[in-house]
Amino acid sequence: MEAWLKWLLVFCFLAVPGEVVSHGGHPLSSILIENALIDLDYESYINASPSVLGLREENREWVNLEYRTSNPAVDDWIGVFSPSNFSSIACSPDNIWVGTPYLCTAPIKYQYANFTNPEYIETGRGSLNLQLINQRSDFSFALFSGGLKNPKLVAVSNIIAFANPNAPLYPRLAQGKDWNEMTVTWTSGYGIEEAYPFVEWGRKGEEQTRSPAATLTFDRSSMCGAPARTVGWRDPGFIHTSFMKELWPNSMYIYKLGHELLNGTIIWSNVYQFKSSPYPGQNSVQRVIIFGDMGKDEVDGSNEYNNFQPGSLNTTKQLSDDLRNYDIVFHIGDICYANGYISQWDQFTAQIEPIASRVPYMIASGNHERDWPASGSFYGNLDSGGECGVLASSMFYVPAENRAKFWYSTDYGMFRFCVAHTEHDWREGSEQYKFIEHCLASVDRQKQPWLIFLAHRVLGYSSDESYASEGSFAEPMGRDDLQLLWQKYKVDIAFYGHVHSYERTCPIYQNICTTKEKSFYRGGLNGTIHVVAGGGGASLSEFTSLKPNWSIYRDSNFGFVKLTALDHSNLLFEYKKSRDGQVYDSFRIQRDYRDILACALDSCPRTTLAS
Repeated sequence: MEAWLKWLLVFCFLAVPGEVVSHGGHPLSSILIENALIDLDYESYINASPSVLGLREENREWVNLEYRTSNPAVDDWIGVFSPSNFSSIACSPDNIWVGTPYLCTAPIKYQYANFTNPEYIETGRGSLNLQLINQRSDFSFALFSGGLKNPKLVAVSNIIAFANPNAPLYPRLAQGKDWNEMTVTWTSGYGIEEAYPFVEWGRKGEEQTRSPAATLTFDRSSMCGAPARTVGWRDPGFIHTSFMKELWPNSMYIYKLGHELLNGTIIWSNVYQFKSSPYPGQNSVQRVIIFGDMGKDEVDGSNEYNNFQPGSLNTTKQLSDDLRNYDIVFHIGDICYANGYISQWDQFTAQIEPIASRVPYMIASGNHERDWPASGSFYGNLDSGGECGVLASSMFYVPAENRAKFWYSTDYGMFRFCVAHTEHDWREGSEQYKFIEHCLASVDRQKQPWLIFLAHRVLGYSSDESYASEGSFAEPMGRDDLQLLWQKYKVDIAFYGHVHSYERTCPIYQNICTTKEKSFYRGGLNGTIHVVAGGGGASLSEFTSLKPNWSIYRDSNFGFVKLTALDHSNLLFEYKKSRDGQVYDSFRIQRDYRDILACALDSCPRTTLAS
């Protein structure tokens, strides 16, 4: 406690001039750090136990807090800080025009002191259980009075830490640039000057191979603005990516992450497994999960996101419980809604570890990953909280030629996926437009009949209230140029997030349904089915009261889509709700290769009698 008093007493209360900041959507931004005061009460305390976590190599553990204050109030709250020293003397100002913030960092999460203590107001005593994950640093807990708007620091706890805070953690698999290549990305506290990172892998029962890992990190100056480079900043540690190449198709592999220290000691992760991808065109059952806008939530009920993503844990649980029944995941933007609070990325990768460590977890970039003024994004809003794409492109691997641009294609058996980046220009004449056309045009539909387009913002069709009020029923300019490509190359289904709901259209071209069928499509579609699957977990959106005739099914609920390619001629589509995993909407496509070859409106070169 004495050490804490030394730095607490030298808090610098400096005026903070105004600057461009992220919108106030993140609950951590509700804490007005600039109003913080030091009001240490020597009769108040907060004790945390156990003091050492992860003694059995766990990467998450529950912590018990016992606390007391002499002047309890209903808006008292407890913040979890990591690193434990959150004093203003430990950080520097963002630039010469901005003073040092009163607290060096926002808490990684918080909870009200009376959350599980109905008698707190009378007794001033309480207890709380919180779950922590290993985030490469120690932790402390602070008791505040004055609510979130006028916080007063009343007491600070003892410091607790994981036994090995540097351990390799939270692996996330992704498809490589070749079909027979799998990548694994993970986070640790070991820099390349401390340890040699690698992955040891191989087929079960066979000799194992070691592949080195590339290592990167970034600093505060890589962020584009606040809060990412001010109170939301947290050291990201080291991010490692290794490539497992020349895999046998549809085979089970095991792997584990390793760091060889300078003294020869090896620090190992747990052992994981995955199934390699089928070769392009392979005729086997192939199952795909697609959703957007999931975010994260806390199992302990803490308010790091104040219920902004209430469906996130349900979606995660359904997918974790059903791992045997799908092969690859596409999370199409708005990944964790960190919005400039860097600690949230660790918490998200910990949440999805049961999924991403077993199957490829492919992401697209959304507005909450990329957008920031004067940073090259197509939209100049503040949605990324100053991250401007750095976190998304660093924490996850995608097989893009330039990960900062984030558009890419990937093959999985009978599927070709073309993943667009809606936060960059997609219109005709742009670099991305050329990529999209090449991705759609280069697929061999005899081998890969199922052609899927994915993007974050709705470039196709949606009857969401916000889009309907604009009269566009989609992102303005969204389909103006792209619908010609979808039709020409006969895209089967286009998926989007951004709108937090589920909606499916008929096969459609230029606002006209190309068939009256709704559940069993035989032969050519003659248009593209557009699906909004943005109900992964974030707070739900509202539909317009007017339902367009092209909208077949819509549901303002949390859920995800599952595609099952049964063979080259049969595709099953299912929409499942996250609350129970049951199917609430479905359809089938049945066709032959000749149906793909057949001409539809604007899908074959125009001819005249002269030609």
